[in-house]
Amino acid sequence: MITHFKVQSVDDKARTGILKTSSGCIKTPVFMPVATLASVKALDPFDLNAIGASIILSNTYHLYLRPGIDVIHEYGGLHKFMSWDKSILTDSGGFQGFSLERFRKIMPDGIQFKSHIDGSSHFFTPESVINHQETLGSNIMMP
Repeated sequence: MITHFKVQSVDDKARTGILKTSSGCIKTPVFMPVATLASVKALDPFDLNAIGASIILSNTYHLYLRPGIDVIHEYGGLHKFMSWDKSILTDSGGFQGFSLERFRKIMPDGIQFKSHIDGSSHFFTPESVINHQETLGSNIMMP
């Protein structure tokens, strides 16, 4: 997962650039549709291409709970699972560490989550989150 960013133009309070990933080029600034659970609501990959999407965002925490990192890996990674050949950014699920306060306990080496789906217990460390994102095949990982 090598990325490269090049500034194209600079103004007083703005800049444009191109971010290159192994799945293509992304012109910035960029609109990034959200596919929390590996699907952009009401849009399929054809629609996403039609609107010019060059990157989408998915959530590692939610994908971990369902359908599961192993399930996505069995399909050949997130790109194949979603039928999306352009870039994917995955976030760490760290936001859920705050937004799901009732379901988590912050510890020195990670966060213990109680699934909001079935009550099962899961422990996330910085290392496990990176490993999950690598297994998903993310182009850009937010630790």
